Amino acid sequence: MRKIKPTYEILCEDKDRLKEEIYSKIANAARTCYKSESNGSPESNIRLIQSLVKNNHEAMLEHASITIRFTTDRGISHEIVRHRMASFAQESQRYCRYSDSKFGEEITYIDIEPALDIDPITRKLSPEKKFWIISEWLKACEDAEEHYFNMLNLGASPQMARSVLNNSTKTEIVVTANVRELRHILSLRAAGSTGAPHPQMTELMVPLLSEFKEWMPELFSDIK
Repeated sequence: MRKIKPTYEILCEDKDRLKEEIYSKIANAARTCYKSESNGSPESNIRLIQSLVKNNHEAMLEHASITIRFTTDRGISHEIVRHRMASFAQESQRYCRYSDSKFGEEITYIDIEPALDIDPITRKLSPEKKFWIISEWLKACEDAEEHYFNMLNLGASPQMARSVLNNSTKTEIVVTANVRELRHILSLRAAGSTGAPHPQMTELMVPLLSEFKEWMPELFSDIK
C-alpha cells in the first residue's frame, strides 16, 4: 500500500484565457437582459460581475463553468457528488483492477494524518494517542489490501473484491460546475456556511478557495 495527500487540479490550458472567457460569458449573458452587449470590455465586465455578486444576482453566474479534477478518498467523494448541479466522472472500483501494473500493484490510500490536526477532537489528543490512531488506520488499510488481492487471486472480479476496500481508498473525480454552483460548493465545503466540513474536505477545499480568490477575486473574494 501507499499513502498520498489529497490534491486538486483546475483543468484548463491557460488560466488567464479561461478567466477572460468566464467573465465575458457572464457579462454578455447579463447584458442581454438590457440589450447592452455593445458596452462590453474587459474593464466593464469586471465592474458588472462585481455588481452581480454584490446584489446576489447569481443566476447570471450559471452561464460559465469550470472543471476540476480532485484526488481524494471515497468518503469525501461521496460528499462531493451530493451537489446536484454539477457533472461528475469518477474512477470506477468496478472496473479498475488494482493488482495491475498501472496501479503499481497496490492500493493507494489518502493519508489521514494531516486531517487529525484539523478534526476538533483528535487535534486535542497527545502525540502518542495520534500515533496509535494512525497505527490502527494503517493496519486496517493493509488488511483491506491483503483481502482485496486474495479475493482477486481466488477468481473474484474487481467489482466484487472492492467490497472489502475502505473509505480511505484513493479515487479521482472530475467535477464540472457552473460558477454559481461552485460558489455554493466552496461556501459549504471550505467556508463551512452550514457547519464545519469534514477535516479531509477542509484539507482539499480551503486551498482551492484560496486559489480562486486570488485568480478570480470578483467572483470568489466574498466567500469568507
